[in-house]
Formats: sequence, structure tokens, C-alpha cells
Amino acid sequence: MIASNNMVVVAATQMACAPDAATNLHRAESLIRDAAGQGANIVLLQELFETPYFPAIKDDARRDLAKPFKDHPMIAHMAALARELDIVLPVGFFERDGEAFYNALTVIDSDGRIGELYRKSHIPKGPGYEEKFYFAPGDTGFRVWETRYGALGVGVCWDQWFPECARAMALQGAEILLYPTAIGNEPQDPAYDSCDHWRRVMQGHAAANMLPLVASNRVGVEQNPGVGSSPSVDMEFYGSSFIADQTGAIVAQAPRAGEAVITAQFDLSAIREQRHNWGLFRDRRPELYGSLTSSPFRNEGG
Repeated sequence: MIASNNMVVVAATQMACAPDAATNLHRAESLIRDAAGQGANIVLLQELFETPYFPAIKDDARRDLAKPFKDHPMIAHMAALARELDIVLPVGFFERDGEAFYNALTVIDSDGRIGELYRKSHIPKGPGYEEKFYFAPGDTGFRVWETRYGALGVGVCWDQWFPECARAMALQGAEILLYPTAIGNEPQDPAYDSCDHWRRVMQGHAAANMLPLVASNRVGVEQNPGVGSSPSVDMEFYGSSFIADQTGAIVAQAPRAGEAVITAQFDLSAIREQRHNWGLFRDRRPELYGSLTSSPFRNEGG
């Protein structure tokens, strides 16, 4: 159920991650409390915030970081925190389900109720982003969580580059789009900076679906010594977490470096009326969109 006045304050956070999970949990909780103190109802943490970004290199030992969804200690801790602060918390984690591993996420409602599981659908592979080595492609489909403060559609990092993900969540009734992220330099091309591209693609999702959007990215430099045939990789994450309104305009933005909490307020009722009046979903032509699922795949990078 949406808050009765339909006014919602969303927050994005960003932080650097230490090798120790307890330290990262403490940092995340501090940022969450800061956001709640600023009036936030929904607080977004970055992707895989418990650990450094371990998929930077291929290392079998790093699979030991995974835990089952059921009785996950970090999720239980965050559920108690959400209940205490009366906030909604999307929480990502490295999931083990038998012999399968996923980049997973759940949404915790303001009463501490733990929602359904989402498993990241799009899994990247490339220098510094070796996620296919660790994660199976998600098998849950895209999800929208009904919470006290609105219906939330949450994709995870690489999901944010695919307009189909945002549109699918919008069609399921999402009122806010959220994307926890871990993105920074491209080790194979140190001169390339994807930050502006990263922002613009998500601003397009907000504008095309007329939904507010929240993106949370990590910051800091993480060094990954080489293991076996996997070379060493230094990752520098560029922060720049942001919040966009339903027209795609950025209304709050964090710096490229350093911990941050940013907030913005939205009237979901007014945005809903604006979206309906605009006719974006009324004028869709699904019968013309068959090529989205039937076109032959063109290999763009292996």
C-alpha cells in the first residue's frame, strides 16, 4: 500500500567497500540512518555492498562469499533496521542455491517483511567485470515489490543498460525504478570514462516510462592481485549516484568520490496522473514488437 499522502522521499547512498563484511555493514547502516534522518522513506544501497567487487577477476575462492537467501544474517539485520526506522530497503547479496550462484536482491518493507527474491537477469563479462564466472543468469523474471511507500521496480547494475527491463517493470506497475550498481573504469581502456553514458541511459528509462529513478554506485579504488591465469586488476569506481525525476532530469547527484547520501521527494499520485495523461502505455503497439524477441542475435563482444 502506498503512503496515504503519496509524498515519498527516496535516497541513494554510495560508499567504498573494505575487505571486511562487518565493516561494510556498519558503514551501510550509518548511511541508512543518515538518510532516514533526512526523511527518506526508501533507501538504496549499491550492488554487493557487503564486499569489495569480487567479480573483478576470476577466483574460485571468492565463491565462498556466497550465502543462501534463507536465514541470511545480513538480510535479517537489515530487516530489523528497516522496521526500526520505518523505511523500505532494497538489499543485494551474493546468493548460493545448492550448486548455483546468483547476484540476488530482495526488498525489505518498512515493517521488516522480507519480500520475494530477484536474481540479476543480465550478466556481464569483460575485463574487470567477470560476472559470468560467478553468477548464473537470473531465473526469477523482473519483479515489482508492493511496499508501504510505493511499488518498486529494482534492476541490478548491468540490467540498467536494457530498456526492456525498465519497461517490463513499468508494465508491472512500478512507480519508482531503482538500480544498485558497481561500475567504474574499464581496465582494457583506461582512457575511457563511461559515467556520462551510464547516467544518460537510465535518464532515458525514467523519461520513457515517466517514473522517478534512483541509482546507487560504489566509490573507491579496489586492488585485485592476479590469481592463476587471471591477471591483476585495479578497479576505480566513479560514484556519481543520482536521482532523476519522471522526465529524466537529474534532481540530486553525488560526487565521483567519497561517501554520500542524496535525497529527493516525489508526489507519486501527481506523477501517476501525469503519466496516464501522457498516454505512453495507452498508445503502445505490442503487436508490432515481435522483433524484440525474435531477431537473430548478433555477436557484439563474445
